Amino acid sequence: MKIGTGRTPVNASLLCVLMTIACFSTVALAQEPNLRTMKYTSRSADAAQQWQREVRARLLPLLKLDDLVAGRAQIALDPRVIRIEGKDTYEQREIEINATPQRRIRILVAVPKNVKRPCPAVVCIHGHGGDRRSVHDKQSIYKGFAAELAAKSYVTVSADVGQHKVYEGNRTLMGERLWDLMRCVDYLVAMPDVDSKRIGCAGLSLGGEMAMWLGGMDTRIAATLSSGFLTRMDQLEQNHCMCWKLAGLRELVDFADIYALAAPRALLCQNGAKERPSQFPPAIAKKAMTEIQVTYADTGKPHNVALLVHDGGHEIALTSLLEFFDKHLMQKIDIDRREPPRKSIVQTILASAASCPFAIGTATAPAIAPATSAIENTICRN
Repeated sequence: MKIGTGRTPVNASLLCVLMTIACFSTVALAQEPNLRTMKYTSRSADAAQQWQREVRARLLPLLKLDDLVAGRAQIALDPRVIRIEGKDTYEQREIEINATPQRRIRILVAVPKNVKRPCPAVVCIHGHGGDRRSVHDKQSIYKGFAAELAAKSYVTVSADVGQHKVYEGNRTLMGERLWDLMRCVDYLVAMPDVDSKRIGCAGLSLGGEMAMWLGGMDTRIAATLSSGFLTRMDQLEQNHCMCWKLAGLRELVDFADIYALAAPRALLCQNGAKERPSQFPPAIAKKAMTEIQVTYADTGKPHNVALLVHDGGHEIALTSLLEFFDKHLMQKIDIDRREPPRKSIVQTILASAASCPFAIGTATAPAIAPATSAIENTICRN
């Protein structure tokens, strides 16, 4: 049967099929979740900071870190030095600390020799297929940036965050990775050798992603360098490890919004000109950076954020990294300035807890479980 009044008759069966498709499409669109509901848009500086607080508060439950953050002051680090190795200009210590009350992790800490203290410090983060030692390898895509920083009088710390299994119940993979890095920051803050106001983080690939998370979620980070990662979530939906994705994340933000949580603190992203189009190409990075820059402009520090497109591929641009941290963390010290008296580990942990960036609710610092002994005296000879 054909219906229609014009020259072109319409087949009734075809019309029914088209109407059915239209109905299903309408239903599908109605069921499609709203994406990026907390996308940053330009606003006043005060409103921008309020947006940051709200987004962090929304992300913590998605990461399943809200309970750990709320109770972090009660989780003693309980450091145990496993071994110490002497280098030309720094000492490398392998140390075990409490990540949670049920889980301990090993970290690699480099402490410069014969320098004025307290020093700046950097959390150095590896990518997929690496481990805490990879960032010291000068022949790798990391260019040994942790070792290079240590040689320039930075304390560095690295941990293993490349796992693809969740260690504890009611956690998430990204949450556990991020928490272990936050515990690295806790350790740095507790070190008498470290100036807690001059702590940065840097990483490549997955490490660049984790630097984004750490710099955005932990306001103790003064400078963030994210290499080989700046992109959009749409890009990572294909041809990528899906470990980045957690339930509810896309409905809330895109990567540019997580980076924007770092504003107005210093942020440098690096993307290689030779990155494959399916990976982290500069064209997508530039579009994401344009969105991040809005937050930095609104918070009054438009010059504190930049994207470097270097000539290489998926690798650290070492000179740029060193210059970035020298600019933002390595403050000049007058030669006549006396080295300040060192605080005890308990004093530094208490001071850190009093200004904890995750205090949601009351502003009082809870009691801290005292360290049983100083880090320097907890050597275990294996």
